[in-house]
Amino acid sequence: MSTLPAARRRPRDVVLRLLVVAALVIDAVVHFQLAPGYQLAAPGGIGQGNLFRLEAAAALLAGLYVLVRGSRPAYAAALLVAGSAFVMVLLYRYVDIPAMGPIPSMYEPVWFFEKSLSTVAEGVGAALAAAGLFRQRRGSRRRR
Repeated sequence: MSTLPAARRRPRDVVLRLLVVAALVIDAVVHFQLAPGYQLAAPGGIGQGNLFRLEAAAALLAGLYVLVRGSRPAYAAALLVAGSAFVMVLLYRYVDIPAMGPIPSMYEPVWFFEKSLSTVAEGVGAALAAAGLFRQRRGSRRRR
């Protein structure tokens, strides 16, 4: 007998979890691949490359959490990671924000394949995580 509630074992819920995880993995892989090149601008400081590595690690952890638990907190973590990455890439694409303390200026007014891929994965991942969060909320109301 499975330890997961029946609501988390339904095929569509499993597919939703796997899609959220896939989006977060795509986000993480792209950020890990791009990090070394972006770190060259600030080899001794925080640098954008290290921020990319942190984003990738957060995406992997959130993806693992969703994969293992599929709970409201897991979907909330996935929404936070994917949603914040999506907002930031759009912000730094269209707005030239200067460096703030240890955070470098990351303005980059161009689109290229990897950036587009991660942006789509982040946006889709955030939307799917929000759907998962909503489905878990609706399911918990029914059980009461």
